Amino acid sequence: MKHKIQIQIRFKDVDKLGHVNNANHITYFELARVDYFNALMGEDIKIDWQKESLILAKIEMEYKLPILLDDKVFVYTWVSNIGTKSFNMECSIVKEINGVEIEVAKGLAIIVCFNYETNKTIEVPEQWKNKMIKMR
Repeated sequence: MKHKIQIQIRFKDVDKLGHVNNANHITYFELARVDYFNALMGEDIKIDWQKESLILAKIEMEYKLPILLDDKVFVYTWVSNIGTKSFNMECSIVKEINGVEIEVAKGLAIIVCFNYETNKTIEVPEQWKNKMIKMR
C-alpha cells in the first residue's frame, strides 16, 4: 500500500511563469517521507532520531508536467527496495483534475541508516524492515 499525503501549494512555491519551481518537488517528497515514517512507526515504535536516524544519500526527480498554484496535489510514497544498511524510497507526485490523478513528477531517494552517536552507518532496524514490507 502506497502512503498518500496532500500537499498545500504555497504562493512562494510559484515562479514568475506561474509554475511551482522544480526545487519544491523535492521538498514535497521530503514532507511525504516524514509523514510516511510517522505513519509507519505509529505508536508502537519510538525512535530516538538524535541517536539512530536516516541520511539522504541520493535523490532524483523526473519532471513530467507543471504544477500550478491552484492545483490539488498529492504525493504517494513507498519503499521499493530494502538493503542491509539502506533502502530506496520512491514517490509519485500527482495532481487531481476532474477527479482523475495525473502524475506530474516521480522521484527516487536512497536513504542510509545512521547512528549519530558512533558516527557510523547501521543496519536497517528489523522493526523498520518488517513495517516497510507490510506497507508495500
